[in-house]
Amino acid sequence: MIAVRAVDAEWVDANADALGAILLACVADGASVSFLADLTQDRAADFWRARRAGVADGGCALLVAFEGEAPVGTVMVVRAGTDNQPHRGDIAKLLVHPGARGQGAGVALMTGAEAQARAMGLTLLVLDTAGAAAERIYRRMGWIEVGGIPDYALNVAGTPEATTIFYKRV
Repeated sequence: MIAVRAVDAEWVDANADALGAILLACVADGASVSFLADLTQDRAADFWRARRAGVADGGCALLVAFEGEAPVGTVMVVRAGTDNQPHRGDIAKLLVHPGARGQGAGVALMTGAEAQARAMGLTLLVLDTAGAAAERIYRRMGWIEVGGIPDYALNVAGTPEATTIFYKRV
């Protein structure tokens, strides 16, 4: 059974390698999520270590999906961080390890992220994605598609790829 919980900065410190393994597996499976195919385990773990400060100061909430005690997925709620957008946040790094897909972790993570956003005082969330499977989840959960941007980022192979922007009032 999948359980989702918010983690603190100390948990990130102690588990950056496990989080990095999830990120690395997702990139190896074709999800660029800011990285190219040459991503290493060390770099993936360092990405999560760099999120520690945001988790510690409340600028970012990190939710982790667990199967038993093993982390199998992640999502972040990141405050917009500007004076004129105190109500807005971004959803980032919705990742589910390929070996744990099909068990509801993605929906559980997004449900948790929406609840976390409300607890943070946010009322509007925004995200972008290049994945058809993720788009289906977002639509099913009531997210509204704004449109696409061609050549937004490089995919894992280094080829420009479009992204689709979604938003949701929470």
